[in-house]
Amino acid sequence: MDKPCKALPTTLLTLGMLIAPHTNAEVIDERIATEHLDLRLERLASGLENPWALARLPDGRFLVSERPGHLTLVAEDGTTTRLEGVPEVHARGQGGLLDLALHPSWGDGEHDWIYFTWSKPDNGNTATALSRARLEGESLVEVEELFVQDRYSDPGRHYGSRLAWLPDGTLLMSIGDRGTHPERAQDKGDHAGSVLRLTDTGGVPDDNPFVDDDDVLDELYTAGNRNIQGMIVTADGAIWASEHGPRGGDEVNFIEAGENYGWPEVSLGRDYGTGRPIGEDSLPGMRDPAHVFEGTQAPSGLAQVTADAFPDWQGDLLAGGLRSERLMRLTPDGSDIVASETILDGHIGRIRDIRQGDDGSLYLLNDDPQGSLYRLVPAD
Repeated sequence: MDKPCKALPTTLLTLGMLIAPHTNAEVIDERIATEHLDLRLERLASGLENPWALARLPDGRFLVSERPGHLTLVAEDGTTTRLEGVPEVHARGQGGLLDLALHPSWGDGEHDWIYFTWSKPDNGNTATALSRARLEGESLVEVEELFVQDRYSDPGRHYGSRLAWLPDGTLLMSIGDRGTHPERAQDKGDHAGSVLRLTDTGGVPDDNPFVDDDDVLDELYTAGNRNIQGMIVTADGAIWASEHGPRGGDEVNFIEAGENYGWPEVSLGRDYGTGRPIGEDSLPGMRDPAHVFEGTQAPSGLAQVTADAFPDWQGDLLAGGLRSERLMRLTPDGSDIVASETILDGHIGRIRDIRQGDDGSLYLLNDDPQGSLYRLVPAD
């Protein structure tokens, strides 16, 4: 179902002028038609090795994590510099250097921290870890390890690893079920298959939903999540997450404290080998998805549109897709998704991340050994 058309409050020419041109941008597609406006797709930087996440600094530069273990600074003219001081990651399969997030009080000096997740090695096994560091010239300094999941396991799969800040200054972090034993997502004594809520120093907020339950790890905010690779806290404080299911079971969830999202007891996906359904469609006490993608989306990256340059998309979500190579626009209504539209379909390949910049532009990364940073803006 598509959202009804609304009258444009201004011309597309005016919309295009709201966003300043980017130096050295390469136009990839001059005009991409969507339901409400035409878009221009630009490439800002290339030569990024399997980029995973991006963060835009207040001065207009970008930080990009590259899964093999590089953190790269991208200047406004597209030139790239790899930073020193990144911890040694275990880059195998889906593991490596993963998500990025700036502290919400960045700019005050005291809180100028870059937060990042990564797969930490130990005797051939790995765990999802969270660290933070400061940027000094072309190096990370004061690197601090803040959190490591409680159990190391076989490397390569389902690290989750998206980060999102809540309005109260606490940090959400997703951890996948780690792939080999899906039932871990239902074990609340295991960090795997969950969303965690942490303080900005990696501690446990005293109002987390399970802190008074001795059978549940204090960091847990939700359980039953297979592999969240897109997560956003919206302008009104709501939490949305896009999550990998098995075949045909990719979904979007409305995240609330203490909820169980069902995996693997509840799923609309099918077993990779047999093609048979996994679990039940729905069970009491387990939260149903707000939206199930048609076919295989393989979701990664989730953003909310609030920029004036996209008046008819206000409040909508943009969800990237890896295998699908699609960028989807999703319209939320309360805790449901009520409409969807395909915005990009194969234009940049596997979409790994999508962010709205403070300049109103939409920025994307594609997952490729020679990946790129892209910008999406209204066409002139």
